Amino acid sequence: MREYELVLMLDPKLDAPARDALAQQARERIEASGSLKHENVWGLRKLAYEIKHRTEADYRWFRFEAPTELLDELDHNLKIADGVLRFRIFKVDPRTPVIVPPATTAAPGPRERAGQGAREDRSESGE
Repeated sequence: MREYELVLMLDPKLDAPARDALAQQARERIEASGSLKHENVWGLRKLAYEIKHRTEADYRWFRFEAPTELLDELDHNLKIADGVLRFRIFKVDPRTPVIVPPATTAAPGPRERAGQGAREDRSESGE
């Protein structure tokens, strides 16, 4: 059996229990055919681009060992599951360290008026 990683991007518009249920279904499928090595909830994170009119997703990550038949089953079930924005399954080397996600960054605050005013003053003076 080979080792894989599954990254689930779940719709944040679903309530938390519904998102947890989707992750639980994926976990149960993995455990039925293989062995779950690690699981991590990355939480809500901003997307690089919109997917289905969403700008963020609830990320769930699994590392598991399973036969290739499970990949087809996961692919089919996750494609038709309501609430899954996107998912990816990666084949990994078992010696590769477990990924620890970076901390979520706070949204940038509004620009300070003083900084903008100083810039305007310079441009008006011809600098």
